[in-house]
Amino acid sequence: MSSSENNTSIFPKGEKAAPDYFVGTAYVNPLVPNDPTLHIQIWDVVFEAGARNNWHTHAGGQILMATKGIGYYQEKGKPIQVLRQGDVVNVPPHVKHWHGASPDSEFTHIAINPNTQGGVTVWLEPVTEEEYNG
Repeated sequence: MSSSENNTSIFPKGEKAAPDYFVGTAYVNPLVPNDPTLHIQIWDVVFEAGARNNWHTHAGGQILMATKGIGYYQEKGKPIQVLRQGDVVNVPPHVKHWHGASPDSEFTHIAINPNTQGGVTVWLEPVTEEEYNG
């Protein structure tokens, strides 16, 4: 496979993410909008280098599957975890966290929000530069 094929995303980039919930530029593509039968949401999210979402929680937890680039994931009170293609993070219900791209790399992940009958996302404050660079 050529290097250009390795960089091809399997999903379209999506719409620009709401600046109320993201620092920097990100794009969200709802692969499965909130399904009322299966109680799940699935998103493909592309973060430009340095972009990240705000601190937030999910009543039903979340699963993140890194598909491209280098990203960060952090739970409140814990160190940042570096994410690379193929990494999977299981976020427990109600755990305050954020995720996004590293400073020098675009990052793409699939975000799976299960058990949405209890609520989807509670958005909180932006991640500060100090927290991001921590």
